[in-house]
Amino acid sequence: MSTILVTGSAGFIGSALVRQLRKAGHVVLVFDVAQGDITSEKVLLPYVDKGIQHVFHLAGKTFVPESWKDPFGFYQVNVMGTVNVLEFCRKTGAAVTYISSYLYGEPDYLPVDEKHPVKSYNPYSQSKVMADATCQFYARHYHVPVTIFRPFNAYGPGQPTLFLVNEIISKVMDPAIPVVEVMDLRPKRDYIYIDDLVRALILSMGKPQGIYNLGSGYSKSVEEIVLLVLKYTGINKPYHSKALIRPNEIFDLYADIRKAGSALGWSPQVSFEEGVERCIQAFSSTL
Repeated sequence: MSTILVTGSAGFIGSALVRQLRKAGHVVLVFDVAQGDITSEKVLLPYVDKGIQHVFHLAGKTFVPESWKDPFGFYQVNVMGTVNVLEFCRKTGAAVTYISSYLYGEPDYLPVDEKHPVKSYNPYSQSKVMADATCQFYARHYHVPVTIFRPFNAYGPGQPTLFLVNEIISKVMDPAIPVVEVMDLRPKRDYIYIDDLVRALILSMGKPQGIYNLGSGYSKSVEEIVLLVLKYTGINKPYHSKALIRPNEIFDLYADIRKAGSALGWSPQVSFEEGVERCIQAFSSTL
């Protein structure tokens, strides 16, 4: 059993990770935004003498539209917060697992593997590109044991309805909403269920360091998600596209996940259909 620090422990991924680590018997220490500023060296000082062997660094700002309004805040938290965690690991000898995301932009080829060029297309993704590169720098030059995961679209019960799968479920199941409206029915994404993501994170402890894509290996369109939710809820409700294309929209993206399979022995266990059904069940229990 290990002593582990999880930053961003109150978030969607962090809270699920903490539960599973504790269930496995690990000693888990937590840090979240309510405890202070992740960019401040002082906030990590109380953890220095705790014998931490592994850090899962999940703390960060994530909502893309907000990043256009507050780019400085995103660079400050996502880049300098990561530097702060890497410095902690450099000084204490702890290993770190970092969650990166939204790095690839418009794909040059599909499926996207870890050698695909990274491209920033909004302040959020640019901050993640910079933090990802900084993790690689610390691994090369300071020999900090670093594992970088690049998950595609994570989803699951409890995720805020700002994110697509639960947004669609809430619109379908809300009787006050007569028509399910979405921006665009066409974009396709690769979705990874929260349990599969957490399992990969835990597997990174003691396994070969490196960079790994996490996803399902296939993509689903917005329209396919709407139809799936209508099917599993048994609700007959019309749906409509506003035909609004987001800036720098990507119309298809899915991951090559073979590296995580060969190096970590990981593969997704929850199909998208089963994952959506679980999200619907969880949402129904809150009504």
